[in-house]
Amino acid sequence: MWLNFGVEDVHKSKEFYTAIGFKVMEQHPGNDQMSGLIIGEQKVAVMLFPKAVFGGFIQHSVTNTSESNEILISIDAASPEEVDAQIELVEKAGGKVFGKPGWTQGWMYGAGFCDLDGHRWNILHMDMSKMR
Repeated sequence: MWLNFGVEDVHKSKEFYTAIGFKVMEQHPGNDQMSGLIIGEQKVAVMLFPKAVFGGFIQHSVTNTSESNEILISIDAASPEEVDAQIELVEKAGGKVFGKPGWTQGWMYGAGFCDLDGHRWNILHMDMSKMR
C-alpha cells in the first residue's frame, strides 16, 4: 500500500516525517519532485509530491487542508507511552497537535496531529482487554 500526498515543499515534508521516525525509501530517496518514506513494521509507503504533480495524478482539485480533510490516517502504537513519545516528536518537528493524548471510551489512548501541509494523522493504542 502506498499513501500519496500533495505537499508544498517535498524537502521540508521529508524532514518532518523523518524527524518523527519514518524511514527514507532506498529506491525513492527524494528530489524536488518526490520523496518516498516507510511507516512501521508493515512498511507502508508514503510518497510526497508537489501539489501540482499530485493534482495531475488524481485529475481532481487538491483538498485545501486548512478547510477540510478527506481522510484520517491512523498509526498503531504499542502503548500509551509510545503515543506520548510520538506526539513529542511531532511537536518538535513543527507539526500541529489537534487532539491531545488521552483515553477515549476507556480502552483507546490516542492523539491527533497535522503534518506541515495539514494532513491529519491519528496515533492510537487500543487496549482490547478494556473494550466493552
